[in-house]
Amino acid sequence: MLTDTLTLETVALTTDLEQAYFQYAVETITDRALPRVEDGLKPVQRRILYAMHDMGLRHDRPHKKSARIVGEAMGKYHPHGDQSVYMAMVRMAQEFAMRHPLIDGQGNFGSIDGDSPAAMRYTEARLAEIAQFMLQDIDQDTVDFVDNFDGSLQEPVILPAALPNLLINGSTGIAVGMATNIPPHNLGEICDAVVYVAQHWKKRDEITVDALMEIVPGPDFPTGGVIYRYRDDGSGGRLDTIRNAYQDGRGRIVMQARVDLEDIGGGKTNIVITELPYAVQKSTVLERIAREVRDGRIGGVTDLRDESDHEGMRAVIEVSRVANTREVLEHVLSRSQLRETFGVNALALVMEQWNGEKVVRPQRLGLRDMLVYFVDHRLNVIVRRSRYELARREARLHIVEGLLKALDVIDEVIDTIRRSRTSETAETNLRRKFKFTELQAQAILSMQLRRLAALERQKLADEE
Repeated sequence: MLTDTLTLETVALTTDLEQAYFQYAVETITDRALPRVEDGLKPVQRRILYAMHDMGLRHDRPHKKSARIVGEAMGKYHPHGDQSVYMAMVRMAQEFAMRHPLIDGQGNFGSIDGDSPAAMRYTEARLAEIAQFMLQDIDQDTVDFVDNFDGSLQEPVILPAALPNLLINGSTGIAVGMATNIPPHNLGEICDAVVYVAQHWKKRDEITVDALMEIVPGPDFPTGGVIYRYRDDGSGGRLDTIRNAYQDGRGRIVMQARVDLEDIGGGKTNIVITELPYAVQKSTVLERIAREVRDGRIGGVTDLRDESDHEGMRAVIEVSRVANTREVLEHVLSRSQLRETFGVNALALVMEQWNGEKVVRPQRLGLRDMLVYFVDHRLNVIVRRSRYELARREARLHIVEGLLKALDVIDEVIDTIRRSRTSETAETNLRRKFKFTELQAQAILSMQLRRLAALERQKLADEE
């Protein structure tokens, strides 16, 4: 007779839902939507780059099919939908989305017009040259590794990241109850700021935002355009929006398209758009303007043309000769996405001590905080790399010392080996008779006869 040993436990539905939703929220925050402050990457981005590194897809190697890269990342490190992985890879290859793309794509990876990328079976990719700095020295114990989703492989927790990617390329993500929106910056300016922080490391807590803004005056969006540093504070004064964003990690920065007024003669003037605000699609902007003109909310426009070509963007708004061009321009800017607000919310995951354990928690960071965390990360990488290199050299020195010692008594060593029945016995006899260590004995047994030459011996002495 079978006995039912199943134990049932009744719990309140609200309690169970609360715990389940909390676990889901934590996983979304820490393992999907928010970047780490050290390398500025979300897990899917990090896994794609590491998978491409595993495949040897360096910038000087041929491209490989995107479908193969996506399959590699999914099968080994990121067991989620292929489209989510592919779109994350596509974004890292788009020049209008990333200030410095980490992936060099070949084929249709979408456009600023809003065109979708080609299917992954048609496109190819490899690591961009600048991405090599993200993975530099990863094989020298510079970062921690953990088991992948099924425990069959190891993947890095973060990348060594000699590139301050979080500030250079920014980040955007929506988690549960929180979101991040970090603007991209100029590479040269951020590198100068990193140098400044490193030079003032002992007094890093005293570094001011104003001092950093002399080096980094503001964001640098890949699509160009114009940003406004000041706006009215509501009481007749001026509010420095960029400084507030850099100070508190939160702010609202107004972006505007770059427009020129072009006199075409006959009393007519065209409004020419050559650059767009960040994350704005040209086709969407033109459709919005056309709809506003058709509905009568924007007057004085006689024609709207897209004259963009391989040389760059050029959208033309033709203004009636009886209309005031400046007024038409202001209406166009205010009633379309040619003037947008970038809501800065610099939220990133930071490793810190919590109840005696290291945990990853989201924090809102100012410009100085992000620079300090990056420099601290690089110092840790350098220390770990130096320790790895020292251990490797010490191990080699130990072997060289054993080989030189063996060469001094080479006849006795050879006689001992010849008298041994097996290689295991030879190793034991060498260790007992000449006091070699296990590693030294193994190296001696593997030594080639050419090492007996005087010149080879001199090479070992020089190496020592």
